[in-house]
Formats: sequence, C-alpha cells, structure tokens
Amino acid sequence: MTIEHTDEQTEMVHPAALADLFTPVDLGPLRVPNRFAMAPMTREFSPEGTVTDDVVSYYARRAAAGVGLLITEGVYVSEDSGPSTRVPRLFGEPQLAAWKRLVAAVHAEGGLIAPQLWHLGAERGDHAEFNPGLPTLSPSGISSTGVARGRAATVAELDRIRDDFARAAASAQEVGFDAVELHGAHGYLLDQFLWEGTNRREDLYGGSLEARTRFPVEVAAAVRAAVGPDLPVIFRFSQWKSGDYTARIAKTPAELEALLGALAEAGVSVFHASTRRHWEPAFPEVAGPDGQLGLAGWAKKVTGLPSIAVGSVGLNQAFQVAFQDGGRAETTGLEPLLEQFGRGEFDLMAVGRVLLSDPSWVAKVREGRFDEIRPFHAEDRESLS
Repeated sequence: MTIEHTDEQTEMVHPAALADLFTPVDLGPLRVPNRFAMAPMTREFSPEGTVTDDVVSYYARRAAAGVGLLITEGVYVSEDSGPSTRVPRLFGEPQLAAWKRLVAAVHAEGGLIAPQLWHLGAERGDHAEFNPGLPTLSPSGISSTGVARGRAATVAELDRIRDDFARAAASAQEVGFDAVELHGAHGYLLDQFLWEGTNRREDLYGGSLEARTRFPVEVAAAVRAAVGPDLPVIFRFSQWKSGDYTARIAKTPAELEALLGALAEAGVSVFHASTRRHWEPAFPEVAGPDGQLGLAGWAKKVTGLPSIAVGSVGLNQAFQVAFQDGGRAETTGLEPLLEQFGRGEFDLMAVGRVLLSDPSWVAKVREGRFDEIRPFHAEDRESLS
C-alpha cells in the first residue's frame, strides 16, 4: 500500500483505508481484536503501590473504546525496583487484590491487558522515597547519562532480581492478565545490561554482546518457566536511552538478530520496539528495500515473531517538545502507519499520548470521526481522564 504523504491531518485518510487495522491478530493463543495497543505510560496514581478505583476506570474506559491490547504503566516487581510509592506493584496482598479487580473490569468491557514488569536499576537513583534503605542496583552502578549511581549488583543479587521478575509474572497470570511485558528499554535495568554504555562488568554478564544479553535472557527464561508455554511474553526494547538518543544496543541488523534471537529462544514471543518516531528507518545505511524498515520491522524480519511498533502515533511534534509543560500536539496523518502496516512491518501499533487525552481515539479513528478527536495536551498527564 502506498499513500501520498501530505501535511494534512488524519481526516484526509478515508476510514476504508484503515479497515485492515481493525482485523484480529494472534499472539500465540491470544487473539487481539484489532491492531492497536495502548502503550505503557507511567502515571503514579497508585498510593502505596495499589491501583485505585480511578485507575481501574482509566483502563476500563480505554478497553470499552476498542483498544485491542492495553499495556499498563510500568509495574514494580520488587522492593528495590524504583523510587516512587505511587507506582503500582505486582506483589503484596492488597496490591494483587486491586489488580484482580482492574483486570476483571477490563475483561468486562471486552478488553485484553498486560502489565509491564519494571525494574529501574540505576535510574532508581540514590534518594528513593520507596524503601530508601535498600541499595540501588544495576550492572555497573552507572546511569544512562554516565553518572555514578548506586552500585553494581552481585551475582546473588541478580539471581534474586531474576526470581522477582518471574514471581511477578506468575502473580500477573494468577490475577488474570492476558500477557506480560518485560521492560527492557529506555535505559532501565534490563536495558542497562544490553547497552555497553552502562554495562562495564567483567564477569559473565559483561563484555561481548552475547554476555551483555545473558541477564535479560535469564529473566526471560525464568518468566517463561513461571507462566508456562501459552501466555504471551512481550519484550520491550529500544536503541535510545533517556540520556542519549543516539545510543545503540545493536549497531547492525546482524547484532540485532543475535540479541533478539537469544531472547526469543529463552521464551519471548512478541517484540515491542520502542522508537521516538515509528516511521524512521532503524538501519538506513542498509541497501535496498530493507533500508526503509523501522525497528519493529527489523524485529519481525530477524525473529519471525509478532512485533509491536510505537513512536509518536497521532502526534506531529517532536518527542521532547510534546511533553513540555503547556505543550500540545495535534492529531497527525496516519499515512506512514498505513505504509508500514502494508509492508508487514508490525502486527500491533502502540498508541500513547493521544490516549491520555482522548480515551476514545481508537473508536473515533475506526468510525472516521477525526474532527472529534481531542489532541494531546501536556496538562492531561496530571489527571486520569
């Protein structure tokens, strides 16, 4: 499918052209009713790590409006995962009981939902509000900006963190989640192992790309063992880090194939390729048609597994500008998305910021009600619409 690029807004795309985005797709035994996912976005509206009735309603509204798969904000897997007391957790009786209510509410609206299992590693910082007495652990005690932070984890501590991920995944399955996602992107713990800028270890977990991949692979294998063969296990990865947009964990398609192939062999069944702009080529230096593939397209090409793309869908401003206080991003054309989907680059497209401002964005796109879409406004981050 080729669609002429213009600067016009989404209403220039006829709803019939979008029909294929509303066909189902199978992630293993899980059938997702359409090709839209809700991207994980940290909200911090869960005091003491427990999702509230407002959070339950927040996710249920988006399920009711036709989002195919909801991926929650990052969820702590352990007592030392992160700094905030308002990020939800996947451990503790009150927390799991609240998650069970949330999952039931999403299912009652016909939706599907996966938690994003999150450990921040060095990005937890040295002044955590949540369990400040616990050390901040990472591969080498280095943040994504190159600042010394916390300390390097021992092998015994890594074994415990691996088991924390597996325990959280098992808990997610027990309360009824439809899949789980491992957060291996954006300079957080699993990504800190993958990137040579934050992994300076000299043991079996550092050095070569294979060695840097070892701990995320062990986590993925432990999660797969904990949930069995059927539950989809998604791995979210990125090249860029919050402190370095030029960072690369894989400098070539061959390196990407080695990295993702090891994760797939360990039990990952879906790859979620996080990019700032989904339409940008991941390896533009590659000759021929492959040079136009985005990161999700490459993930699908080198693994043969389903992929999720993400990055500024429905926005026309740069990533960092749209999130500034007072910033606003207009609804933009879906032509690049349609072109990539027509080439088979992704199976699901994750939508983020526009869903903060307009829970019904997917339904409005499906019905061609583009003039009713509420564009993203930065102030919408401050409430649960």
